[in-house]
Amino acid sequence: MADLAALTQIVEPEAKALGFVLVRVALFGEGEDRTLQVMAERPSTRQLNIDDCAALSRRISDRLDALEEAGSDPIEGGYRLEVSSPGIDRPLTRLADFADWAGHEARVQLANPVVTEQGERKSLNGTITGVDVGTIAFVDRKSGPVRFAFDDVASAKLLLTDRLIAATRPLDTSGVEEEELTAVADEDDIDTEFLDQEQDA
Repeated sequence: MADLAALTQIVEPEAKALGFVLVRVALFGEGEDRTLQVMAERPSTRQLNIDDCAALSRRISDRLDALEEAGSDPIEGGYRLEVSSPGIDRPLTRLADFADWAGHEARVQLANPVVTEQGERKSLNGTITGVDVGTIAFVDRKSGPVRFAFDDVASAKLLLTDRLIAATRPLDTSGVEEEELTAVADEDDIDTEFLDQEQDA
């Protein structure tokens, strides 16, 4: 099983070198049908266009190739590299994401439950209301106001609403087709191909 923390340490400098912010690194699937998913964005636009994805994919591919040649391949066996923008209904992976998107609706899955009048809850759906010293304030649709530590967040993503669409900057014209760059990696080499498909949210 690949170490996601180690993969993040490999990928993040490549994103930063291009002026991007890393949003998420995830590895899913089994056997040779695995996908290494990298989401990143430009701070000014909260997106990547197709050229940005291509540039980041090349840097990551080169870095992983170099590690493999040095005998330090972080992922054994075949996998596919997928580089994309986070999309509108984006995952919330950093404390700063919750602060940036306060006032918007989100779905949150907690590792440890919060106690409410309706009992303990791990799954929350509602509105982010603020962040204070590592604690997130949230109004759940069923339980009302709750607070939980960022460290207790197992997963979270924004929910697509009219307000979110209105608040999201329009895509650059070069990204309007939402083309996604996908790099396919196997044990011997990494080939890059372009796929016209919807972005994975």
